[in-house]
This record gives sequence, C-alpha cells and structure tokens, in this order.
Amino acid sequence: MDRFELRRLDYSLTEDHKDLIAAYRQFFDTHCSIETVWAAEESGFDKSLWERLCAMGASSMAVGEQAGGDGATLVDLTLVAEEAGRALAPVPWIDHVCAARLLARLGTLDSVDIVEGKSLVALDPQEDAVTGQRLIPTGSIADHIVVRDGDDVVRLTFGTRPVKVDNIGKLPMAWVDPGAADSRTVLASGAAALAEYQRALDEWRLLTASALVGLVEETMTIAAEFAKTRYTLGVPISTLQAISHPLANMVITIEGGRNLARRAAWFLDNEPDERPELAPSVFVFMAEEAARAATMAVHIQGGLGVSAEAAATAYLVRARGWALAGGDPAATAKRIAHILAERESARESS
Repeated sequence: MDRFELRRLDYSLTEDHKDLIAAYRQFFDTHCSIETVWAAEESGFDKSLWERLCAMGASSMAVGEQAGGDGATLVDLTLVAEEAGRALAPVPWIDHVCAARLLARLGTLDSVDIVEGKSLVALDPQEDAVTGQRLIPTGSIADHIVVRDGDDVVRLTFGTRPVKVDNIGKLPMAWVDPGAADSRTVLASGAAALAEYQRALDEWRLLTASALVGLVEETMTIAAEFAKTRYTLGVPISTLQAISHPLANMVITIEGGRNLARRAAWFLDNEPDERPELAPSVFVFMAEEAARAATMAVHIQGGLGVSAEAAATAYLVRARGWALAGGDPAATAKRIAHILAERESARESS
C-alpha cells in the first residue's frame, strides 16, 4: 500500500488484505458457530478456539518483528478484529495483542509464549483507571495483567486467578486489585511510560470499534434475511419504510465506522501525533451506533428477536457490553474534547 493512500481517504484494500479477511472469515465460520458462542458464555472463553486462532498466527502477527512477531500493521489488525466481532468470538484477542504490543514498545516482552498466545496477557482499558481495584475484561483468565498504577506501568500475576463476575458482554471479567497480586513488577515509569500506555488504550478502542463494525454487519445480515422472508399484507416486511430505512442506516454505520477505523489505524501507525482523536472517535461512534443497530435488529425480528435462542439477542448484549468493558465511553469523549481544545489553543498561540 502506498504510504499516503489511507491519508488521502482511499479505503480500498490490497489483494493481501482481501486474502487476510477471507482466511479469518473462513476460520470463524468453521470454528465459531453461534452454538460455540453460547457454550462459552459461562466462562467467557473458549480455550480450544483460542489455541486454533493463535496457531493461525493471530497473536504473533500483531507484534513487531524486532520482538519476535510478524509485524502486521494496525490496518491489518482492524480486518481481523472485524471478523472476530462478526463471529462474537469468545477469545481475548484484542486485549492480548494490545497488551503484547505495549510490552514490546516498553522493551519488556520477554516471553515467546506471549507472542504466540500460549501465555495470556491482559490490560486495563479504562481511560480513568489510575490506581486501586478495577474491573479487567479478561481478568479471570489472564496469566499476566498490565495496568497503570499511579505513574507506573506494572505487570501483575496472581497465584489464584481472580473470580469471574457476570457481565452483559459475556466476557471473562474480574475485579483486580494491584495490591493483592502475588507478583508486581514495575515495567516503566513517568510520562513516556504513560504515553505508551495511552497508545495501548487507543489501540484497544480502535480494535474494539472494528469488532463492533463486524458485529453490526452480521446482526444487520441476520435482520435483513428475516425481513425478506417475513410477510405482512402479502408483501415482505423489508419493503416497509419502518424496516428498510433502519437497515439502510445500519449500512451507513458500518461503512462510516469501517472507514474511520482504517483511517485511525493508518495515522496511529504512521503519524501517531497528527490525529490522536481519530481512534477514540471511532470508538465513541461505534459504542453508540452498535447498540442502536443491534436493538433495531431485535425489533425487526419481533418476539423471536428477544428469545434466548435467537442469535440477535447474543449480538445485542455484546454490542452493549463490549464497549462498556473499557469503562464509560463518556470518559473517552472527554479525552477527544481535551485533544481538540489543546489543538485549538496551540493554533491560537501560534
């Protein structure tokens, strides 16, 4: 890809990108049916699916070559995240790769098992979590947990993993107290370390937004297929404006979120200081729109959509829960406002 292609608002993909999408879509179609998703809800994690996914290189691709990985770009990772979201895959791929990339940037990625996904590493994706106990989306299954603790970035390990708590996103979430860890290692301290941690938070929001794009596209497909076969007054309900217009709005959400995610990924990879508001912006956008789209998909299917056996219900709860795993999206919106205010102030000063 030309270095400036996505900056020029050209979101077309290369053949390699299309092959990457096809490979992971086939993988999830084969190994992650809705029955697999339901079966993993108690723990929030399908270990067999995770091992198969890592065997494909999904973990190692995200880490730079200098750290023993394959050096995929963030645009590449958004494509994989979309497919994981489309399948509601019960695996902590986003949390793991964002934490592993953070460790690599800090020069503390000292285990090939983390690169290959054999050892799970998690991070706290909340914008405003600075000290004390906090909910970690993959806290009940992670071997290592990276968090911000004051001015330090630390790695925690627990002899006995924290207990999973029930949550709307069906994630392996747990309360984690840094003070109760069996091992606490300071990885880095100071402004530079916290800036790298913020980069990890931005990457988490970017990839979570991409997963929500895939989720919305699949829930739209489910709703559209239902609407084409359900009749009222002798015509498919898909011909009614109350159905067709919301479905069209979903398409707009998908394309808008997808393009913004790819643009944000390009800037994070190539010019991270130029447009720092893009990654949090796509997260805030998709956090709101995914929940709205999934709710409409349930409404289109009527009583069937809200039944426990309906796939639409599984998509709805995750559309709401995945975004909340990073804390209140309003905290991210405030960060966007601060970025823009500082930029405007700098312009006025110059």
